[in-house]
Amino acid sequence: MTAASGTTLSIGEVSALTGLTAHTLRFYEQEGLFVEPVRRNAAGRRVFTDQEVGWLQVCAKLRSSGMPLPDIRRYAELVREGPGTETERFDILRRHEARVQQQVADLQEALGVIQQKVALYAGHLAAGSAGTLWRDGPDCTPVSRTS
Repeated sequence: MTAASGTTLSIGEVSALTGLTAHTLRFYEQEGLFVEPVRRNAAGRRVFTDQEVGWLQVCAKLRSSGMPLPDIRRYAELVREGPGTETERFDILRRHEARVQQQVADLQEALGVIQQKVALYAGHLAAGSAGTLWRDGPDCTPVSRTS
């Protein structure tokens, strides 16, 4: 399945390998997210190489982590332009990395609040005092584990 061997994959096979729907693959092509133009077989159907599948797997992770399509498109354009664009590609990736790190920090903070609330409920349920929850609002103080 390497480009060197000439083996190609159909859109359905690529969809199964990447988890991206055929519709999404067509959309990515229309949006210019591929590094190389998508080739077609004699019947006019799209065919993909392992290298393209690898890029699609990266694209899927970039998208699922919130990278905007214009940033992915720009990255692909820079790859197409070739040598001399590495610094700009690096900058795109570093900016996205910073955004994802902030998302992770925000999620960690949210998880801390959720864990605190779970502990609060667990303590009240175990003590038989769950009926007092929310009586005076959303108590966000941790339950004492010493009693």
